[in-house]
Amino acid sequence: MILQRRLQLAAGRTEVQWMTTALKVAFATSDMRHVDQHFGAAQAFALYAVTPQQARFIAAVAFSELTMDGNEAKLSAKIDALHECIAVYSQAVGASAIGQLRAAGIQPVKVASGSDIRELIAALQLELRQGPVGWLAKAIVGPMPANPARFDEMEAQGWEE
Repeated sequence: MILQRRLQLAAGRTEVQWMTTALKVAFATSDMRHVDQHFGAAQAFALYAVTPQQARFIAAVAFSELTMDGNEAKLSAKIDALHECIAVYSQAVGASAIGQLRAAGIQPVKVASGSDIRELIAALQLELRQGPVGWLAKAIVGPMPANPARFDEMEAQGWEE
């Protein structure tokens, strides 16, 4: 899987500042308007920066090899291209890709084929305004570091059989 091209919009000083607080999400698409691609065979991804009030298209990423041949090595190029994203929306995603995406901190989101990207962004913004839950809340907070004292209270209570 070869990254064929990445087109990214240039950002001014105020946009750069805005981009640091915006969540980045990707959409597997062939037309930049609808989610209509399987993650593993996606020919392109549209990347957006999203806040509760705004959403901006920030990049398009295109790939050259599109066959669904079970070759999992091709997934790494796609995951690398989406490294800034907290989520990727696609019409389907395989089990191996799910594991690799989650390991990279990217939440795979399966949606119906032909879903309108603008509507998905609007739903994401609504959830951000109302208070995110589920995967979105986890993505915003980030991974929780392991607390070495997390079992101390249970140990103090003792163990009886």
